[in-house]
Amino acid sequence: MAEVSREVDDFLMYFILMERVPVGARTVEPGRLCCMSEESYLQKVTEDQSLAQFLSVTVIEENVLIDVDVNVLQPLSQKKAALLLAIHSPTERLNCFLERVSLEDVQAEAGQRVLVEHEQKLYPALIHYVGNTLDTSTLLPPIYIGVELEGEGEGRGNMDGSYKGVTFFKCKKKCGLLLPFNKVFYSGAPPPDGSETTYPPAAAVYPRDKEDSGKRGLDVVSINQAAAGFAEVLPEQTPSNEMSKMPLDPIMMEQITTADPRSSGLDGKSPGEEPPGNSRHLEVDSLVQIQYQEGELAFGMIRWMGYVPQMDDFMAGVELEEDKGCTDGSWCGHRYFFCPPKRGLFVKLRACQPDTRFLSTKDCPPRSLESPKNSRSDSRRMPGKVPPLQGTAAVDILEGDMKGIQGHCNSCYMDAALFSLFSCSSVLDSLLFKPSSLPNGIIQQTLREEIVNPLRRSGFVSADSVMTLRRQLKEESQCPSFTTSEKDPEEFLTLIMHRILGADPLLKLRSEGQRVQECYCHQIFIEKQQEMTVPNVQQLLEQSFHHSQLKLVEVPSCFIIQMPRFGKEYKMFSKIVPSLELDVTDLLADSPRECVVCGNLATHECADCFTDIILSDHGLKQYCVLCSKQVHSHHKRKDHRPVPLQIPDSFVKTSHKIPRERLELFAVLSIETSHYVSFVKYGAEKGSWMFFDSMADRFGSENGYNIPRVALCPEVATYLAAPLPDLMKQNPREMKGAAKRLFCDAYMYMYQSKRMALYK
Repeated sequence: MAEVSREVDDFLMYFILMERVPVGARTVEPGRLCCMSEESYLQKVTEDQSLAQFLSVTVIEENVLIDVDVNVLQPLSQKKAALLLAIHSPTERLNCFLERVSLEDVQAEAGQRVLVEHEQKLYPALIHYVGNTLDTSTLLPPIYIGVELEGEGEGRGNMDGSYKGVTFFKCKKKCGLLLPFNKVFYSGAPPPDGSETTYPPAAAVYPRDKEDSGKRGLDVVSINQAAAGFAEVLPEQTPSNEMSKMPLDPIMMEQITTADPRSSGLDGKSPGEEPPGNSRHLEVDSLVQIQYQEGELAFGMIRWMGYVPQMDDFMAGVELEEDKGCTDGSWCGHRYFFCPPKRGLFVKLRACQPDTRFLSTKDCPPRSLESPKNSRSDSRRMPGKVPPLQGTAAVDILEGDMKGIQGHCNSCYMDAALFSLFSCSSVLDSLLFKPSSLPNGIIQQTLREEIVNPLRRSGFVSADSVMTLRRQLKEESQCPSFTTSEKDPEEFLTLIMHRILGADPLLKLRSEGQRVQECYCHQIFIEKQQEMTVPNVQQLLEQSFHHSQLKLVEVPSCFIIQMPRFGKEYKMFSKIVPSLELDVTDLLADSPRECVVCGNLATHECADCFTDIILSDHGLKQYCVLCSKQVHSHHKRKDHRPVPLQIPDSFVKTSHKIPRERLELFAVLSIETSHYVSFVKYGAEKGSWMFFDSMADRFGSENGYNIPRVALCPEVATYLAAPLPDLMKQNPREMKGAAKRLFCDAYMYMYQSKRMALYK
């Protein structure tokens, strides 16, 4: 293999990451390539003969040093690493390493005629060059294959053999390409002399049972409703096209040689021909479900439709979500579409049904996220009242992939807010049933019957349901960006609660000498204090109220608090400790309070004592008559000006026990690099926390969809129970699970008073 010379350190060891690796506020994806010096590796082995659990490796594409568990690294030769590095997608790169091709078999040489994948099609091409492009942006130069497109591919290239001013080979203008190795196929290209071609082998099936080893056949269709639990197989030795059925479990794959598929003018039927009658609502990129076996569905996306050799039925090439298929998009030596190995399946189109998880309207494509207003079928609505999920019910219904609210087109702010407020709490359920301020109440109905009820009953809300709500908000607010752009959660909540649902404000605040202010959430405003390095929410709230001279007029049923931030990048505090309970007793105006010294009924409050930690750890301080005189007799406090408190007559004349007003934390929104996620408390136990991300993963590329995920995160309780000094020293990168995002990226805390919610 000829390669342009560039010095590469021969004493480096190369690896590929097999799993995600958390690094600070982000993760390094599986499929990334890493390296370290042999000297460092050997030194590590010498220090610990069993090999240390972690290795310090450099991520090649980013030139960043990270610590990685040795168990998630797979070693590579320099040549393999250079070949893989030319594949830009880490996911595709990992697939190639695992199954798609054997790196050992890459023997590309100048002068070979091949087939290449370009713009999702296959074209004949001639290899002119194999080597690197003198790329100095990475620690290891990637190896590319330079080809000249021929035949139908002429004019579809992007170069003439020159790249960044350097000529690597010569070819016609707009006929050259530099491709990674996985886009080049060495069998199936027409040879120069036009002789008969041997095409790549196709997938076949045969039973594992030796007694039945004579039954060999070509797997052409998956199980359907009429043959649940069986694969329909076309036997090789049978001259007719009669299908036989075989149990799916004993089937396994082998390779066979087939005839030239170019003769598959397929009885005059061309690929892409219109599907038969009742399947016309399905098309390429439609999301479908297939009866995989009894009681189990397989889900995927149609990548191709048409006819294949030896089959009269109209077929669909489906890319599955899971490794339940038998091909990578090839059939009978001909490639119809591209997908990872074991993800492709060719099925009769009539065996495909629209994916009910995304079905938006009857007899319409399931991906119609931009369907007209009110076009959704009534059968998709869930009327009535469904209670919030708690305890084991929350785990059973919500935990897993394709759970929660599916993200789409910058919707994470809305997904996280709705999941936080409604999945496991009923504190704002009154919003779903109170008469809406809009005459037709369509937005309230959408929120209740297409989002909250499905979330609580089945644990999943499709992206098109949220898009329906976003379109309605767009029309009502006259804000065209509601269906496309990211918003702040508080903007969304204020709009839907105030302007659309006409809900009473959640908060009533009064500042000194001012009238009552009403709002739906409270933004923390404080001055940075040197001694406050890792505050909790209670401290921040008291600081904010003291700074702005605010008091609560009444106990809120729901208290939504925004954390202090300066812009998108800078955070005032590196960590904030969630207060599981929020004591608002001393934040209330005209309410009985305890003396911070003796515990009796307080009669005076002193704002000047706020920063005095000798008397009490609490910021807000109030005293009875006797204690106030004693405290302010000290020479350091003689200039303080205590003010009298308004005390209910019933408490002045009797010796009632002074009640504490406490709210409990039920959800937290976090933000990292403009992406919102949420934490929800789903039970009374300390470890009953779950983490939700509406865009945790993705199936497919541009025409694919996001996979929402709900995961349990009991590790949160461990850090909440840790002493503050330990938490201050805790390295965020070393925090387990999703805990780092709760402590370091918290944006909005949500508290509830179940007692007050009864009156709202």
